[in-house]
Amino acid sequence: MKKPRDFVRLDMLAREDANGRLFVDPGNARIVDLSKVRLLYCGVDTVRQLYRGLLRPELLSLFDKPGTIVDFAGERWHAGRVSKDSGYQYKLQNADLGFVLLIKNYNAKVENIGPHLKIEVSPHAIDSLSPERLQARMDFYAEQILTHTERNQCAVHLALDLQGWTPPSDLVARMHCRARSARDISGIKEITWETKSSVYSRGETYRFGSAGGVQLAIYNKTEQAKATDKLDYWEGVWRRRDSFDEGDPDNYNREQTVWRVELRYHHSVIQQFASGSVDLHTGDAIDTNSYAAFTPHLDGLWRYGMQQFKLLSRPGYYEPIWTLLREDARVDLPVDSLLDDTDYRRNYKTSRGFSGKNVELFLGNFVSLLARERVGARKGFYRLKDWECWPVIRDHYAAKGMDEDGLYKHLKNILEERHVRWGRAV
Repeated sequence: MKKPRDFVRLDMLAREDANGRLFVDPGNARIVDLSKVRLLYCGVDTVRQLYRGLLRPELLSLFDKPGTIVDFAGERWHAGRVSKDSGYQYKLQNADLGFVLLIKNYNAKVENIGPHLKIEVSPHAIDSLSPERLQARMDFYAEQILTHTERNQCAVHLALDLQGWTPPSDLVARMHCRARSARDISGIKEITWETKSSVYSRGETYRFGSAGGVQLAIYNKTEQAKATDKLDYWEGVWRRRDSFDEGDPDNYNREQTVWRVELRYHHSVIQQFASGSVDLHTGDAIDTNSYAAFTPHLDGLWRYGMQQFKLLSRPGYYEPIWTLLREDARVDLPVDSLLDDTDYRRNYKTSRGFSGKNVELFLGNFVSLLARERVGARKGFYRLKDWECWPVIRDHYAAKGMDEDGLYKHLKNILEERHVRWGRAV
């Protein structure tokens, strides 16, 4: 598919202007006026920093009585267990500080070095600390939990809040992306598998793409903030941040709905960018593994995501709002952007050559173990998707023309053959 083109941008005097808010369709001269659209905020909504290391033995005593308040690193924390879906066994949470520490990876033994820590940071903590200070705080907590500590990459969510625009009713039909998977979660009103998207109650939330890759979410931020009792906080942010419409103290209108466009990057995707993106001056890979080191590249990440998900006005042309959000939004952080100094590319680890053979051998052995332990195909498939090596397995079979649904059926068929020919636990 050819890369879509943008409408021509004009200023209010109908002169061509790269920052204009009048958009003209070159094909039929139709004019779209976006002068009433107000960009309230563009920033980092979520940070997740992962670490590898060896758990300090004394730390696990904090969880002897789950649900209690404990002392850790000079602060008071709520200690508890978390669901297995998170990939971790325990958590320390301090909502006032804005940190959740997920501890002890389910897939690694406590006595071994492994990916035993994930630190999640809330928006108000990100807003109150510079990237360097936030990274130092996360590294400090990691040193209190692990020995032989090593950063294991970060994940980020980038969010843009705006008023004066409402998602069109046919947004799902006009949103184009290459996402391989969609997730069906209770509460979905409509799900369209062809476009790998889901629409939630009353069309107030749209999701495209996979949580394990790059995901786009568009949702009613006003309603979400009310539901989580965070509206006062966000109204303060929207009134304070006038970087897009300087000189307009009334940029935020509390009578209008705020919509959020959010790009969510899994840590594996950040690693692909860190390995594949290069400095245009030196030719070196950016090669980062921390949130603080990656922050100068967040503008590049925003633009990349807005090109991967394409809201089209008609075939071959971007919807003007998508051009505006892609080109005019800049992530609000106290760092110099390296957008113009970096060639952003993802370095995909392929499953060709010896790794392809390893994938085939692994799947055969995996099925044998499922049969031996009397684990069903569906449960086994979900466990497979939770594994860190899942992307290379998925990509190997995708290269052979098999999507995730096809791979599940393939696993189910060979598991059934294993049961029939050799028995379930032999």
